[in-house]
Amino acid sequence: MTPSELAAIGAGFSDPALGSQAVFRAALQALSHPGRPVDVPHDAEVPARGHAAAAALLLALLDPDCRLWLSPSLAGSDAAAWLRFHCGCVLVDEPAQAQFAWVAAGDEMPALDGFAQGSDTYPDQSATCVLEVPAFADDAAAAGGAAWQLHGPGIRDQVRLTVGLAPQAAHALVAQRAAEHAAFPCGIDLFLATERQIVGLPRTTRIRMEN
Repeated sequence: MTPSELAAIGAGFSDPALGSQAVFRAALQALSHPGRPVDVPHDAEVPARGHAAAAALLLALLDPDCRLWLSPSLAGSDAAAWLRFHCGCVLVDEPAQAQFAWVAAGDEMPALDGFAQGSDTYPDQSATCVLEVPAFADDAAAAGGAAWQLHGPGIRDQVRLTVGLAPQAAHALVAQRAAEHAAFPCGIDLFLATERQIVGLPRTTRIRMEN
């Protein structure tokens, strides 16, 4: 990487330890309360490509031992260089090779069974996927987003989540998640990310389309 390329990379957290801890707490809160949008506090100079909350989340989670797959519009952008520089992570060409994945808004979401699913003995050896969406709740409903009903651990009765995904993509994701439940404890954990918030959808969360 040339000096000019290095100079163009935005800064990470001003305090790497405290910054990572704050974002990690937000991630744990999101996974503990599936379907609840959680703010992602950070002061990083995030890349121009990709949602800020997704970038900050991965900045906190990745390290040099991690393998990351980026969707096409991210792979050739400043986001790839930013994460490699600050995290030292390894970028891989195939979703099946990845421990983490970042799918940008507008890019096609790969089939969930194309990611590492873990095993009965080592369910933790599965992928975590960060999927960008335009909005949650009222803003998503106004844009014609999909309404989901969520059930499972961390949810009392049910949670309603409206996500700014096209109907076809929303239906496909729900169907794939349903198929994954048959293989539990295997399966991927999913974060949805807007510019400022994340929603956690651990593999234990069941998703149904709302009629």
